[in-house]
Amino acid sequence: MFDKLVHTSTNFVYHKLYYPNAMSKRIIIPSIFYAIFVLQGCISTSQKTTEDPVDKTVQSDWLSWRGPYGSGVSSQTNLPADLNSTLIWSHDIQGGGVPVIAGSKAYQFGYYGTTEDLQEALVCFDTRSGEILWEQRHSDFISDIVYNRYGVGAACVDPASGNVYFQTSPGLLIGYDSNGNKLWERSLMEEFARLTFPNGRTGGPCVDGNLIIIHAITANWGKQGPARDRFYAFDKKDGKLVWVSTPGITPKDSSFAPLIFEDLPSGRRVFYSGTGCGHVVCIDVRTGQPLWRFQMSYGGVNAGVVIHEDAVIAVHGKENTDSTVIGRMVAIKKPAKLPGIGEDILVLGKDHEIWRNNGIEAFTSTPAYRNGRVYSTIKRGELVCLDASSGEEHWVLKLAPDQIHASPTWADDKLYVPMFNGKVFVVEDEGLNAKVLSEIDLGAACLAAPAVAHGRVLVQAKKKLYCFGSADPAPAFVAQPQESNKHISSSSDGDIVSLQVVPAEFILQAGENIHFEVFGLDSSGRRIRKIEEGLTWRRWIPPTAKVKSKVDAEISPEGILSAEMNASLSAGALQVSSGGLSGTTRGRVLPNLPYYEDFEEDFEFVHTSTDNIPFSFPPLSWLGARMRWQVQDMEENKIAGNTLDRVLFQRAINFIGNKDMSNYTMSADVMTDGDRRTKSNIGLINQRYIFVLVGNSQKLEVVSNFDRFRHSVPFSIKTNSWYTLKTRVDLNEMGTGVVRAKAWAKDEQEPENWTIEVEHNNAHTHGAPGLYAMSPQSKKKVYIDNIAVIQN
Repeated sequence: MFDKLVHTSTNFVYHKLYYPNAMSKRIIIPSIFYAIFVLQGCISTSQKTTEDPVDKTVQSDWLSWRGPYGSGVSSQTNLPADLNSTLIWSHDIQGGGVPVIAGSKAYQFGYYGTTEDLQEALVCFDTRSGEILWEQRHSDFISDIVYNRYGVGAACVDPASGNVYFQTSPGLLIGYDSNGNKLWERSLMEEFARLTFPNGRTGGPCVDGNLIIIHAITANWGKQGPARDRFYAFDKKDGKLVWVSTPGITPKDSSFAPLIFEDLPSGRRVFYSGTGCGHVVCIDVRTGQPLWRFQMSYGGVNAGVVIHEDAVIAVHGKENTDSTVIGRMVAIKKPAKLPGIGEDILVLGKDHEIWRNNGIEAFTSTPAYRNGRVYSTIKRGELVCLDASSGEEHWVLKLAPDQIHASPTWADDKLYVPMFNGKVFVVEDEGLNAKVLSEIDLGAACLAAPAVAHGRVLVQAKKKLYCFGSADPAPAFVAQPQESNKHISSSSDGDIVSLQVVPAEFILQAGENIHFEVFGLDSSGRRIRKIEEGLTWRRWIPPTAKVKSKVDAEISPEGILSAEMNASLSAGALQVSSGGLSGTTRGRVLPNLPYYEDFEEDFEFVHTSTDNIPFSFPPLSWLGARMRWQVQDMEENKIAGNTLDRVLFQRAINFIGNKDMSNYTMSADVMTDGDRRTKSNIGLINQRYIFVLVGNSQKLEVVSNFDRFRHSVPFSIKTNSWYTLKTRVDLNEMGTGVVRAKAWAKDEQEPENWTIEVEHNNAHTHGAPGLYAMSPQSKKKVYIDNIAVIQN
């Protein structure tokens, strides 16, 4: 029809018209004709007016990834329209994260270094001067991250206290106060078997009420052993786990989509997010109950959603489930009724689509939403403005050759739009058209959305953080204590319909105890009161448990679980009852050293593998091991071998001890199956280092990250021959260390010297022991026996 574009400066603005029932078909027309068509009634521009979601009581900070409203929008004014002349300061920190701003302080999640010296950091800046007020650095460990894909996410600030929380790429979730003092730390990899991925997309935690909520793919133990997208909520004061939620199916990809929160008319509070199994999910914030899911794609949904009236608008950049087309934006109609407590998740289908736009492909860029308009950067390097009610495009603005990650931010009647080629545009929405007010080239890829507050715009490019705007002092952060009460009922006399046990999962070291808290919840998940009397506790085996096991500890009527000094490695559940209601928690008891496992006791071969081998499941308390290891017989000797029936599990990383352990020696007998051409890899994990015999390469290797700290020496490895592998890590007072391992044929005498010794300047000071196996393409098995962990 028309193929001429209207040229505006160096950018193109055009409109796409859709046939009524075929939104993938489009006619491109110049803006001038679009305006004529509108005036003549050829195109409907009617829409329900949606006011700005501006709550004047909310302070004008940028405390989380997508800003104060979760929509990429700020109510700030007096922001610069031209960034070229308003640079205040910059700082050389690498990454692709979104800064967060609390009063006069800004916090950035990034990294320093490139090789073995690479460390991620949380840095606190003075927003006026760029002075570093404090920083905390953390080394990578046992991750797959390549090409320095670190610092991809955001910290968050608690509006009630000013405390700041962030998650490192290998899964350390840490809380600090505003002065940089550590509040608590959880190791998601070593405690919940969180997986890492080469792309390094980490995301960030969200604070809501009394909770810190994160999203991860984990392969924990027991019922949570299969790898799934999961959400974890921790108490922001002490890091205790409050709930865990598993809303989806087996993931095909990682996802770091931000969480978007909403209060529903029913009184329930929910959040929406994308998952690695291609779904958009809705979760109850207070209880973790999965409420509904809608599948969009076969790959991960990494972009966050926006909310418009009764619709959740989501976008992705993977293959659609109903066509080979890549990418789509969909408005999902919220279900009229949500599941009650204990009811199954709703699975929404195409009948819950309000509209779809097949022309939108955005892999990780989250849209911004304001006044019924959706703004999204898409793969083709365009900024698109769509009608939130119909999905029709108001205008399209070509800004760059392509786009990958960064999201737009709306503030002060302007859009701040970073692009992958390093340029940042300031754009004005004129209704029927878009106008570029200015552009600046930062010289390196932009992967994150800008953050705005107090007259300033902060933008992270791949190599540097920039601050533009006002040089005036920012107001001090003002705490809002009432924000902690979002999940607490205003009345202590309401009807209790369920019990919540905290912590929801525990790790108990032998010789120690843990005190559980029990809260009564109303039908909206709010805490009515803490219950301390009339409780009945018991060690409990769920009827569906595949491994019947109880923790080696005793629970008192007061809810105190105690383990003796000689308690054995064990796992199981606890149940508490009160007034006809019950609640559960689960956990592991970890023994004191020395720890030995030769598989000769308490393993009965009651199962048969796909290769017809009778087997028993490995110890229940080994993280992620049930799907990856099986205890079996070999020449009248019980040993553990890895499973080969799933290519997804060709690699195994399984932790068997406490994350705080240090100064220990770990050894085991190991063997690989195979032939002259094909062998597998088998090893041990000691204090966040992997020590592995690499069959095909004929070497002994020590690794902390495969792209950075990786050292090896030649070592001859024969198939179907047992070797003994012995490992330890020695630290000195300067923070450096020596990583050591030796290997020898099992039937020979232990050599006096270490086979490999490597110095590490930023040595890991502690870490859980574990097992490592890698069977390329799941072709050849590996075996392990006589595991020993001994204090040095």
